[in-house]
Order: sequence, then C-alpha cells, then structure tokens
Amino acid sequence: MKNQKEKIIEHIKKYGSITSYEAYIDLGITQLGARLDDLKKEGYEFETEWITKKNKDETIVNFKKYYLKEQE
Repeated sequence: MKNQKEKIIEHIKKYGSITSYEAYIDLGITQLGARLDDLKKEGYEFETEWITKKNKDETIVNFKKYYLKEQE
C-alpha cells in the first residue's frame, strides 16, 4: 500500500500537477501542505502557481497548483 507522499508524487508525475482539491477528491489526502513539507524535507522541490476561478456559487476563489520542479 502506498503512503500519502508516494501517492502525491505519482499523481504529479501522471497529471503534471496537484491542487488541494485533487489531493482530497482523488487521493483522500486532507493535509496536502503538510505532506508537501514532508516531501521538501526529503529533497523534493516544487513550483507553485496561483489559480483564480469561480466556484459553483460563482464566487471567485484562489488556490495553488503544485508542480514538481524540473531537476537540472
């Protein structure tokens, strides 16, 4: 069975990025930020992008999308 950190890395590699919503809906992970901090301590680096969209109530919301930083 994969742990949450492995699931996050696998998701990013498969889909290119991850948001907290995707982590919750697709992976059942409620604390994406905490797991990303754990991964950073293990040497992973991430790039972020702020996304602005309207939610189902037409309210504008902002959230981050996380990408694995390209290794040079």
